[in-house]
Amino acid sequence: MNNLACSPATLLAPENRKATVVLLLAPFLLTTFKYYGSKAFYLSHLTGVFVLFEDVSGTAELYHFFSAFLLLGILPALVVRFGFKESLGAYGVQWGDMSCGWKALLAMLPLAVLASYPSSQSPAFVAEYPFDKGAGRSAGDFASHAAAYMLYYAGWEFFFRGFLQHGLRDRFGPWNAILVQTTASCLIHIGKPASEIYGSILAGLVWGYVVFRTRSLWAVLVVHWALGVALDYFICFHGRGG
Repeated sequence: MNNLACSPATLLAPENRKATVVLLLAPFLLTTFKYYGSKAFYLSHLTGVFVLFEDVSGTAELYHFFSAFLLLGILPALVVRFGFKESLGAYGVQWGDMSCGWKALLAMLPLAVLASYPSSQSPAFVAEYPFDKGAGRSAGDFASHAAAYMLYYAGWEFFFRGFLQHGLRDRFGPWNAILVQTTASCLIHIGKPASEIYGSILAGLVWGYVVFRTRSLWAVLVVHWALGVALDYFICFHGRGG
């Protein structure tokens, strides 16, 4: 065995440097988000610091959404632009192949909405979602919730299908990069309802492929957001929690 191949110095070799940064930063950001960007952290530590519009539950949700946008979206984007000195377009923040994107959106969107309805009847999902249990108080409250939810999904999709997947493609190849982000996105779901965790594996593979095929995040972002919003809508207005 070549001992030089196992030397820590190889991590920073030019051909490995970007992948090393991505693979070290990913667990750090995900752990920070999991422990300090959660609704539970806000409720346990920050309610005495700030509450927006005298709505603790709504503030906890916004805190969670903005944490995802900052830790999973903005910070990795800064690494791409100023660390790797690459364009965000190379990581899926572009329109890409619009024709393919629209076809993918039209194929996936109805399935995502339909798939959310059975979950809305499950006590496990009703207990977990929506993040703000007051989102269903009125149509206006739900619209605000749905709009804010886009921040969460924008951060999520840029991190997994943008930063992680695109950041590893050159070193490990397209499908290995998809497999890594699928594994990571599955593991961060631990603690959610079991069917959601298993579903995240299929979603990671399919959405990862679509992002590479369309050279863009937008179609997958819209589908993922619609899936979450539809689930919350059914729970709030047509499910056991309605």
